[in-house]
Amino acid sequence: MTDTTLAELEQRATARRDRPSYGHDALIACDRLVRIFTTDGVEVQALQGLDLLVKEGELMALVGASGSGKSTLMNILAGLDVPTAGAAKVAGCDLLSMDAKARLRYRRDVVGFVWQQTARNLLPYLTAAQNVALPMQLRGGTKRKAKAERAEALLSMLDIADCRDRRPHQMSGGQQQRVAIAVALANNPSVLLADEPTGELDSATGEQVFAAFRRANEELGTTIVIVTHDQAVASEVRRTVAIRDGRTSSEVLRRTEVDAEGQESLVAREYAMLDRAGRLQLPADYTETLGMEHRVMLELEPDHIGVWPDDAARGDDPKDEG
Repeated sequence: MTDTTLAELEQRATARRDRPSYGHDALIACDRLVRIFTTDGVEVQALQGLDLLVKEGELMALVGASGSGKSTLMNILAGLDVPTAGAAKVAGCDLLSMDAKARLRYRRDVVGFVWQQTARNLLPYLTAAQNVALPMQLRGGTKRKAKAERAEALLSMLDIADCRDRRPHQMSGGQQQRVAIAVALANNPSVLLADEPTGELDSATGEQVFAAFRRANEELGTTIVIVTHDQAVASEVRRTVAIRDGRTSSEVLRRTEVDAEGQESLVAREYAMLDRAGRLQLPADYTETLGMEHRVMLELEPDHIGVWPDDAARGDDPKDEG
């Protein structure tokens, strides 16, 4: 081995050591996350090496079929469940190494949560203002006047100040969900998580609830992750991540473009996700159209990778077709 080769190897080793860690600049970083449930001796992998990065200040949606793993992921990010393997950090908190006391503090101070069922979000015997003040009271250290002012400010920001003295049964479903958002924001969390928050609402009311999320994101800078089946909600955010079979499978990114005449338009583009293990989930309609099964042929080109069905059994060479 020459001195030049040794020097090159040392440079590469140094570059690897100096390379920033995965997700070092993300508020939420999930690295090869695994969650296995065991029922009656049968193991089910809800998450199979999932990777996800969310930057501070994002408003994004998670979508996926029932059983895809998105609710499991949300429970882990909320501190309600613990991963089996991998790594997950939120606002610098390691979700695998936290003890019970740290997990309680995490759920109280770092993350807010809004459930789909309105009844789970609010205590029925408290008014809206009292519900919003409760998380601050449980945390302690805040004077009564400051708690009342904070509750009033959040209810006003979400256009439900008129509900401050009403109990949940005196409010509509949409009003209850907006109060629930105010409750989740009470302790100024770094992340707000919402699991199907518009699932029990009609489309018009769902738009009002989503507008409340958008306002919280824009005015408070809160990072918000919403699990939803509602395509109207998913299409309103700049980034939608799809989960399939326990992994992130694709992303849709939306951006505003201005044409030569100065007209603005929203452009959406879908990307397949390449995870940290090098796995790529090809869309089902692509693989079905080309008859791809079991194995495929790859060809490395200067600026792309070619993928073809395995036609070796028929003696075909796909590259000969053009």
